[in-house]
Amino acid sequence: MPATMSGVVLTGHGGLDRLAWRDDLPVPQPGPDEVLIRVHASSVNNTDINTRTAWYSKSVRGDTASLASDGAAPAAASDGAWSGAPIAFPLIQGADCCGEIVAVGAAVPEARLGERVLVRALQSSRAPGGELSTWTLGSECDGAFAQYTKTFATDALPIRSDWSDLELASIPCAYSTAEAMLQKVALGVERVLITGASGGVGLATVQLAKRRGAHVTAMTGAAKAAAIRAAGADATLGREAPLPRDAFDVVVDVVAGPRWPALLDTLRRAGRYVAAGAIAGPIVELDVRTLYLRDLTLFGSTFQPDRVFTDLIGYIERDEIRPWVAAAFDLAQLREAQRAFLDKQHVGKIVIRVDHPEIAR
Repeated sequence: MPATMSGVVLTGHGGLDRLAWRDDLPVPQPGPDEVLIRVHASSVNNTDINTRTAWYSKSVRGDTASLASDGAAPAAASDGAWSGAPIAFPLIQGADCCGEIVAVGAAVPEARLGERVLVRALQSSRAPGGELSTWTLGSECDGAFAQYTKTFATDALPIRSDWSDLELASIPCAYSTAEAMLQKVALGVERVLITGASGGVGLATVQLAKRRGAHVTAMTGAAKAAAIRAAGADATLGREAPLPRDAFDVVVDVVAGPRWPALLDTLRRAGRYVAAGAIAGPIVELDVRTLYLRDLTLFGSTFQPDRVFTDLIGYIERDEIRPWVAAAFDLAQLREAQRAFLDKQHVGKIVIRVDHPEIAR
């Protein structure tokens, strides 16, 4: 194994200039219960942008786009990660990882060497006192925007699929976020409204909801509506279109923002709402009378039971879902990849190719 590797580090909260290419990063050493992974592909997610800009800070009240260029004020650094804790810089981001196990810790069977794996983006463990801790690969620990990364062996799951590395790398963060939301609300053969449907999480939710037999209405811009229907949506609504009342059993939301009260009005009595994002703004107005007089249930979704990711692996291996790759960039082009992500002209995922020139192909 080489002693050093190439990758991109986040040097602090701020703009794209905070992403720096390095050729002298130490290759991580796996602990007893960990594995070392040669990264082949990753992808860009909202959490990368939000962590870079410190959007997760409670001091930030605007939408995610408002900070994309310059980041939040310096005061936001104290709680700029989604966990509410300050980030330790430099940080290797990258929540998505498809790669190959190339070294194992002392407590991990050597039979795992050579496995092609996907890594859980959201990882959880219990402290001795029973308290649950959840963190994101590439946020509370170094991630996959480098040639190698390490993770707990239990969070690196073998995958048997003819999908390319780039296609597989589009799955972990977005699809597990979507699957966790649908499992939390126990979506069945019902009518569901999905916001932000052209993004990674939104498009994943469309596919995963259709897999359950749901009738899917997806909110998206007119230019992307045909692609969303091709992914499985039964109907589409424009982002500013009037919303029907009493029309859906479930709302799956990653947008929030000014239209949030109208989303609740689309629910039938005893409907369920679940959120795992707020790209249009985190501060919303709630009429509590709407909540209790209509017997609504509101869910937040971050923690993911282990079965979420193992279920996704099964869906892939049984060809029950398919990847939607919008564009691919080399790791050295990460700034350009994030610019393309922020332009929001794409449908699906922007993926990152991680090269290993030292390996004979």
